[in-house]
Amino acid sequence: MPRPIWSGTISFGLVSVPVRMVSATQSKELRFHFLDKRDLQPIGYDKVRRDSGEHVDSDDVVRGFEVEKGRFVPLEDEDLDRLDIELTKTIDICDFVDLDEIDPIYFRKAYYLEPQEGAEKPYRLLERALEETGKVGIAKVVIRNKQHLACLRPYEGVLLLETMYYADEVRQPERVDGAARLRKPEVEMAKSLVENLSDSFDPEKYDDTYRKELLELLRAKAEGEPLPAPEEEGELVDLMAALRESVERTQKKSRPRSRAKKAS
Repeated sequence: MPRPIWSGTISFGLVSVPVRMVSATQSKELRFHFLDKRDLQPIGYDKVRRDSGEHVDSDDVVRGFEVEKGRFVPLEDEDLDRLDIELTKTIDICDFVDLDEIDPIYFRKAYYLEPQEGAEKPYRLLERALEETGKVGIAKVVIRNKQHLACLRPYEGVLLLETMYYADEVRQPERVDGAARLRKPEVEMAKSLVENLSDSFDPEKYDDTYRKELLELLRAKAEGEPLPAPEEEGELVDLMAALRESVERTQKKSRPRSRAKKAS
């Protein structure tokens, strides 16, 4: 498991549960470097003054906030220590709600919560209560100098904290042009295609095929092997014809499974 990035207390009512927080997910995206194209040597990142372009050593760099145009206030670590300790060390549960009331657009990043020594019983009690009531806790927590809205929920026998966006951080979508009129046969055909492709969710079923192909391309290029020709874009086809053909293909694939269900 990764090292804890935060430690504090879950607080609800008069109950407190000391916990540690660790990241629950990790990104597998490929990281590229900027190179000098003349000899493929890596290009470093240099901190320079915007006004003069002069180099600044890391020891001379401080954080600051622009309170008005061109006027900055520096922020030191000891300044953060002056903040209310309850804000920075507490997962404060505001309400308990049903998980299906929360649209997934609000979720950001997941963290596992582990009980600190001696807190195993209240930790298990909270996890069991959430599991059996089907509720999740909506909380506030400060992580890395930002107060997050968060969802506290049971997951695989442990407590999971998922940070969320606040309502004013979620942009409203642009309205879709209503000029496109849908015909009933098109809608019914699209619904049939959705039904034919429906299945239970299994995360192990999906993998990053683009990452695999990109790694293979990089390996081939490094070894001087011939690279595949770029694929051409497909031609535009009639929407209804594409729907009909897709439904027919998915019906053929789904028939053996439906017969197996009847037999069982």
